[in-house]
Amino acid sequence: MDNEVRTCPLCGRDMPDGTYNAHHLIPATFKGKELIDLHYICHSKIHHTFAERELQHYYHTIERLLENEDIQKFVKWVAKKDPDFNDKNKDTKNRKRRRKR
Repeated sequence: MDNEVRTCPLCGRDMPDGTYNAHHLIPATFKGKELIDLHYICHSKIHHTFAERELQHYYHTIERLLENEDIQKFVKWVAKKDPDFNDKNKDTKNRKRRRKR
């Protein structure tokens, strides 16, 4: 059994078992294969902030995700939470606007 403590590459908090899932850096829709583990809430935030094409074309690394102001604010907020904290994310105004096009 593996007792290694994983760390979320987005928020930097520990990821106890059952608090994370895999994220395709380039969406599977676009044949992305590389996976990283992220907290459920961090993974959810990414997909509520960006359209899949944005993830494919630009936000396909942790460094680029962290350039985004919404993600920076989220990370600052979630970093103060317990590692097993989970909550629902809502689409950002920008994402809602893009969906309407």
